[in-house]
Amino acid sequence: MIPGQVNDLLKQLEDSGFEAFLVGGCVRDLCLGRPVHDWDVTTSAHPEDVMAIFPNTVPTGLRHGTVTVMVEKLPIEVTTYRSDGRYENGRSPEAVSFVGTLQEDLCRRDFTINAMAMGADGRIFDYYGGREDLQARQIRCVGEPAVRFSEDALRILRAIRFSAQLGFSLEEGTRRAMGQCAGLCGLLSSERIREEMEKILCSDQPEKIGEFFPLGILDRFGLQSWQDLTPLARTEPDRVVRWAGLLVYTCGLDLQALHMDKKTLRIAQAAAEAYAPAMSLLDWKTLIARQGWEVARCLSGLNGQGHTLKEIRDSGDCVSLSQLAVTGDMLGAVPGKQIGYLLDKLLFHVLKHPEDNRRDRLLSLAREQGLKEYGNQTMTVKPK
Repeated sequence: MIPGQVNDLLKQLEDSGFEAFLVGGCVRDLCLGRPVHDWDVTTSAHPEDVMAIFPNTVPTGLRHGTVTVMVEKLPIEVTTYRSDGRYENGRSPEAVSFVGTLQEDLCRRDFTINAMAMGADGRIFDYYGGREDLQARQIRCVGEPAVRFSEDALRILRAIRFSAQLGFSLEEGTRRAMGQCAGLCGLLSSERIREEMEKILCSDQPEKIGEFFPLGILDRFGLQSWQDLTPLARTEPDRVVRWAGLLVYTCGLDLQALHMDKKTLRIAQAAAEAYAPAMSLLDWKTLIARQGWEVARCLSGLNGQGHTLKEIRDSGDCVSLSQLAVTGDMLGAVPGKQIGYLLDKLLFHVLKHPEDNRRDRLLSLAREQGLKEYGNQTMTVKPK
């Protein structure tokens, strides 16, 4: 279903004497019955014409002929029919030129399923076999695959990503050209590679991230070897969980080299290091005490033991220093630098014996431990 605001924009451009069509991913997803998240329009109108017609516009990419039109808070990207100039950096054209026909505009696009256009009346314009490839459930380049990939190496990653998100296969000529051009991915930034990887990992077929491996795309990020990745699809579809899962099933991959944010890096690495297919109640309590709830939640998304975490939380059992029935200022006779050590001892005792999390019992245990560690020093209890 095309939103009314989008149809109104198409008709306004047409009423002003210009051609205008929905294009790219939104047409593909409409044909597949998938939700559409971004609306893109291609038009014969030049950017200055678009800005003259619509009162609320943002010049988001004038160099490439793109203006974002805000219609009732809905952003719609409107781009002039264009042809790309020479690609000299393996990523984007040095310059673009405006062209006169829809077919000329569509021929520059990456894959046939993204090279269809739709008018306000619902008519689809498909010059390169996009609908046939949707039926065949395959990803195929527009024109010569090696040319498309040499223009923009990111298209290699996008081919794998669309394959994962849509459940499509890679057409044989397209797959072959990916291997031939894979070295160009060295021109891509770590951030762009990470973004495409994350979209694949969060898809219904996260195991397709394995398509990167034989191409050597992740070699510069330390990847050495990998196992069967099919278990990834059985993990919780959460970005941090899936990154942790990737670490479990690969060897050497350096998320820091992918410029991963520090929080995700910390949680994913800790969960991967602690991973076990099944863990006891004490194992989980110990993990929470050492690494915290975020790491435990991530790990439960990997091994499916979320019910155990819920059991621990619902029980109210002590799993952190803040839940201990004693505090450091109650351990008056212990040398200051040893207080933390003694509290940790008490915490790990309580993990095994939750019934002992009482002030009197813990102080008694502390006295016993203090005599062992500090000779005849006497444990005292400070008043509340």
